[in-house]
Amino acid sequence: MSAESRTRKNNWGRWGPQDERGAPNLLTANHVRAAAGLIKRGVIYPLGLQLDRDHLPVSPSRVPIIHLMSLDGGDFAAGVKLPHDARAADDYIIMPTHTGTHVDALAHVWTGDQLYNGHSANYVRSYGATRCGIDKLGPLVGRGVLLDVASTKGIDVLEPGYEITAEDLEECVRTLGVDVGEGDIVLVRTGWLKAHIGNPESFHTDQPGLGLGAGRWLASRDVVAVGADNSAVEVMSWNGRRSTPNVVHQALIRDFGIPLIELMTLEGPAEDKVYEFLLVIASLPIKGGVGSPVNPIAIA
Repeated sequence: MSAESRTRKNNWGRWGPQDERGAPNLLTANHVRAAAGLIKRGVIYPLGLQLDRDHLPVSPSRVPIIHLMSLDGGDFAAGVKLPHDARAADDYIIMPTHTGTHVDALAHVWTGDQLYNGHSANYVRSYGATRCGIDKLGPLVGRGVLLDVASTKGIDVLEPGYEITAEDLEECVRTLGVDVGEGDIVLVRTGWLKAHIGNPESFHTDQPGLGLGAGRWLASRDVVAVGADNSAVEVMSWNGRRSTPNVVHQALIRDFGIPLIELMTLEGPAEDKVYEFLLVIASLPIKGGVGSPVNPIAIA
């Protein structure tokens, strides 16, 4: 970590005044090649939640996923005929883009009237974001680093509302024997998803997550993106007791251009004690979207 990285207050202007991609600009071909070299056993870990309308945790402020069949076996039983006696099924999904495992675009949050890099918030309109939308992100392919904060503390899940500090992350790095540096995609395990999935009453309560100091610690190391196994990456209160909500979102997304990946399933690599791997995250290129469902894949 350079002295410049330690003292940088944001990434505005770092990649030019028109930049809309942010920290993912750091993912060079060299980073991708180095990350590919982490594949030793060829083990694949899917890190995305199943899109199951009956069990998917959905924020109380958003509508649940709707999965509908537009053509199914019942249609043919009722007499539908296709050429050459063919049979087929078709379906569609209606869902908020910030549901299940998803990535936040840089147009997702802001303060005042400016998005990341000083772009006017007026560019986020009813028809979508014409600046910093999810279509500007592109695929994230690089070194993934798992910081299993819960297991480092010798527990299965952090307590409700626990604020992960920079000191916690430093302890995790020392204990697990990994480093965090430029171009890394850092995933933070709290244990919350595994412990509370399937129980909305306990899931949508105060959740452990990153505090502002931990977020700035990651930003100072020039990470590309940050993910976690909770609803918002950062520590949060569903009961509104925090006086300054979403401060980590504002710092990482708006100030540093670091996208956040939420509701990740991190138990696979955690159980195998795999803390670095090739990580592939591809968002849907929704024009003007402010988020996208993703199915991250870790390969070790």
